[in-house]
Amino acid sequence: MRIVEVTEHGGPEVLAVRAVPDPVAGADQVVVGVAAVDVLFVDTRIRAGWGKEWFRVEAPYVPGNGVAGVVREVGAGVDESWTGRRVLAYTGENNGMTPTGGYAERAVVHVSALVPVPDRLGLPEALTLLHDGPMAMGTLRTAAVRPGERVLITGAGGSLGTLLVPMLKAAGAVVVGAAKGARKLDFIREWGADEAVDYAVPGWTERVGPVDVVLDGTGGEIGTAAYQLVRPGGRFLAYGSSAGDFATTEPAREGVTVVSILDIGKDVDRLGGVAEMLEKAVAGTITPLVGQTFPLDKAVAAHEAIEARQTVGKTLLLP
Repeated sequence: MRIVEVTEHGGPEVLAVRAVPDPVAGADQVVVGVAAVDVLFVDTRIRAGWGKEWFRVEAPYVPGNGVAGVVREVGAGVDESWTGRRVLAYTGENNGMTPTGGYAERAVVHVSALVPVPDRLGLPEALTLLHDGPMAMGTLRTAAVRPGERVLITGAGGSLGTLLVPMLKAAGAVVVGAAKGARKLDFIREWGADEAVDYAVPGWTERVGPVDVVLDGTGGEIGTAAYQLVRPGGRFLAYGSSAGDFATTEPAREGVTVVSILDIGKDVDRLGGVAEMLEKAVAGTITPLVGQTFPLDKAVAAHEAIEARQTVGKTLLLP
């Protein structure tokens, strides 16, 4: 089978396609024939050498910690009924907490890391919910947005934003989406945001004005500026760092609650949350969005597009 390997930490060019023997399922494991691979922004950061204090990943390694596909083989101790089932799966150790093993035509995963996919949902569409589904649920539960509250989402054109915008609208919020460039702003409006603001244009915070809640998927100077917009009694949830680092929330602002990514959704059952979001997708209450796809051997192009901020919604590799 083919895999994509990070040969050394560096730019996208360090991703290389290799042929390796097909994997074999061990005890309590299955082999998934991969139909789609989740490509996360954090994959590009880890590839470049970031986050070694959190992710114990050393090159060479196969990146990625989420796939969709069909179970092709089961190991000892695994119910044979899994064979042939359509599934989502977290790869890597500790059910996806170590981001490795996903960029491949076949992936070995622990049976406890599987989530069945309903027949009425496509595998690529289902995969958009593997990571972002539980995060969206945890974010909204933690933010506790009330009808009529004004909510700013930074990085609203990303895969999590495509879930948060319509879910917040359904909760009665006034949604302001912030992103960079006309294409993403049009996309945010089409997805249901009441307002869309380009944070690459000077004075963007004045155009947004005071808000009750910030959901910060960008971090850096953008997230730090957004923090200053929160009214007393409001909430600032920091879950992203695509601008280079998480937002600075010091000195603390009186009356503003700050919630870090470590606390967002910590009480959400990941597998249960994915299953619940899959059912919502089948029912039509949420709409999974595959923004762009790349063949497995074009992983370099996928990483380049993400780093150039050219993507909207979810990015997938299709083996």
